[in-house]
Amino acid sequence: MSQNAAGTVIVISSHVVRGSVGNRAAVFALETLGHQVWALPTIVLPWHPGHGRSTRLTFAEADFDAAIDDLIRAPWIGEVKAVLSGYFGNAAQARSVGRLITALREQNPDLFYVCDPVMGDLGGLYVPEATAEAIRDNLIPLASLATPNRYELAWLSGAPLESNTEIMEAALALGPARMLVTSAVPMMAGGTGNLYLSGRHALLAEHRLIDNPPNGLGDLLAALFLSRLQSDMEDEKALQLATASVYEVLARAVKRGSDELTLANDASSLSTPMAMVQMRHLMHPAQRRKS
Repeated sequence: MSQNAAGTVIVISSHVVRGSVGNRAAVFALETLGHQVWALPTIVLPWHPGHGRSTRLTFAEADFDAAIDDLIRAPWIGEVKAVLSGYFGNAAQARSVGRLITALREQNPDLFYVCDPVMGDLGGLYVPEATAEAIRDNLIPLASLATPNRYELAWLSGAPLESNTEIMEAALALGPARMLVTSAVPMMAGGTGNLYLSGRHALLAEHRLIDNPPNGLGDLLAALFLSRLQSDMEDEKALQLATASVYEVLARAVKRGSDELTLANDASSLSTPMAMVQMRHLMHPAQRRKS
């Protein structure tokens, strides 16, 4: 695929000096797959907070909002085919990005917006509730695709999600036309799954669970799935390839004993993954209601 065919993507998330999370993961993946990328950091950190405390560099809300205005007015904005948002430093940033998506859609109604609602995990929210609410209220309704983990979807939907049926019902109720839910309920022993729901498909992509993985897997998956879908690939193949890439990168990083994803060593895993992924077709909730 040529770079022009791949299309330009704006990526808006955290930036770390050391490591492969947030924008560092997403930008590398998208550029490896042929996209031009505009990268806007929401915060800057020396490293992921999971490695210990470090200085958090932030932007004044008005300055971030002004930068969004600059992007809206940019003479090259017509190049942009997609936007991916991830971690936000505060609620105002989420509202600013909502304004960006709305403005871009006025020029290009087909703009593909992926909202990765980076807000929590099994332990609960790790962003202020106001930030989580801003993502829910301002960005999820605009999303072409949302990519929460199961715990983020549970918070967004206000219900514990103990089965894939409950996950699918929550995804339908929340509203984006497409949703990819990570940490879904596995059907194979010792596995973990990515559950994808659209108007036509209910798919589960599974692979072996690897304990204590480095951070950044969700950022990487959102970017890879965005790219595959933007190439006009069938949903099932896009999900299979994106999941295989993430699993392969993870397995290789763990084998090296790395505490971070080692993306520069594993670029081939992003473009041509070899890992096996178990694909299952689940009964779509709409089918269940008809029967």
